[in-house]
Amino acid sequence: MRDFQLPGRSPVLATNGMCATSHPLAAKTAINILERGGNAMDAAIAGAVLLGICEPQMTGIGGDCFVLYSPPGSDDVHALNGSGRAPKALNAGILRDAGESTVPLNSAHSVTIPGAMDAFCTLSDEIGKLGLDAILAPAIHYAENGVPVAARVAFDWANDAKSLQGKARDIYMMDGKPPQSGALFSAPGQAEVLRRVAKNGRDAFYTGEIADDMIAALNAMGGLHTTDDFANTACTKSDPIAATYNNVELLEHAPNGQGATALLMLNILAHFDIAAMEPLGAERVHIEAEAAKLAYDARNRILADPDHTSRLEHMLAPMTAQKLAELIDPTKAMFDPQPLSEAVHKDTIYITVVDKDGMAVSLIYSIFHGFGSGIASEKFGILMQNRGAGFTLEEGHVNELQGGKRPMHTIIPGMIRQDGKVMMPFGVMGGAYQPNGHARFVSNLTDFGMGPQAAIDAPRAFSENGVLKVERGYSDDVREKLAEMGHRVEIPKTAIGGAQAIKLRSDGVLEGASDPRKDGCALGY
Repeated sequence: MRDFQLPGRSPVLATNGMCATSHPLAAKTAINILERGGNAMDAAIAGAVLLGICEPQMTGIGGDCFVLYSPPGSDDVHALNGSGRAPKALNAGILRDAGESTVPLNSAHSVTIPGAMDAFCTLSDEIGKLGLDAILAPAIHYAENGVPVAARVAFDWANDAKSLQGKARDIYMMDGKPPQSGALFSAPGQAEVLRRVAKNGRDAFYTGEIADDMIAALNAMGGLHTTDDFANTACTKSDPIAATYNNVELLEHAPNGQGATALLMLNILAHFDIAAMEPLGAERVHIEAEAAKLAYDARNRILADPDHTSRLEHMLAPMTAQKLAELIDPTKAMFDPQPLSEAVHKDTIYITVVDKDGMAVSLIYSIFHGFGSGIASEKFGILMQNRGAGFTLEEGHVNELQGGKRPMHTIIPGMIRQDGKVMMPFGVMGGAYQPNGHARFVSNLTDFGMGPQAAIDAPRAFSENGVLKVERGYSDDVREKLAEMGHRVEIPKTAIGGAQAIKLRSDGVLEGASDPRKDGCALGY
């Protein structure tokens, strides 16, 4: 039980259904869908699409998604990959010949075909109960009538507005400035897009006037996108990958997501007695940071489009983790691995829903950087992701940009099973931090016996590009000890990530948790 004299949140308890996400309006919408008779998939999609209006700097229908879900009455976990591909006519050689060393973040060449809408329509048709008309209605309403800008959203909006260009500045700025907290933001063009999708399904988005609007905006900026690229977009089903840590099983998406990084990191941490360390002590931060460096280095070498990833089995082999763990000096920081040539980000949304029948959905949805590419279509104002910046231009690399290929992806939903039973859908936002965040969350739960809310509330640290970012929740003494070990320590300007989780307790009660680093909440009924 938490100390009620200290700031914090209590877990949210309910029995019929639960949603946890980063904006209260989306959580409320998901619960409304459940109360109307929809299932967890209906609710998760309804909330996710609305989050594109509530948090447009983080996500939107011009982006990608990944989903893990367990059907009602089953402990099987299924994976759906809703990430898009590079246009067929584009390849790394074109950009190298143009003098580029990385994919330019705010160019049309950074825009992969948005895959989320195809995934949402597929899941609604195959898994949902209410149909697109019902589950898109809330987002249509709020896109038309507006949503007050929340405090954290306003903070992020101001930080990311510099990436907006052309038509996007007209839509996502107010009098040429980022909106303040409380200002009403609406997106009537997107409301019309969603109306057409609700009526005519995914083809309304990927063919005809809406697709032509996106293609025209991209072609005008030199993009090589075609009508076939959009029309041929299709999500793919796959099996999750998993690792066991302290008798719980963490399930992740297979590549092109970076979930294998979280599994490797846990496999490395299993070689240390983390539970004997101080939960908020320097020793644990150090070991975790070193494990992250090694796991992320493996990620940078191995993970890519599933058709190009060939060494996944090696990455997850016990011997690999053992050999990497042996490289960690408990008293001294190692050099950071070679940084990614691909761009990293910290912008996404996560939503999880569990319904009365036990269906659990773990869904993550993003446009990559803040406001994505900064490019919006002219007629409908669809903001395009820059997920293509997740490719490398290094010739021969498994993640080299090629036409029709999916980039290595940072967004990863998580699911935990214990004793063969689905126990907890969860996710940790924060771009590159996400695998580290998954490993930290599982460790908090199992090494230190924290509940989901306490595990989310606990301060975070992350080693990235030569800097160990240590949140203010840690003491100055911890930071000093880490510096003495050789880490370059900084307090991050922005809180590290965000997280949501729902625990399916053995007594039938659902326990929701939501990160105070965001505006959102857990709601149940």
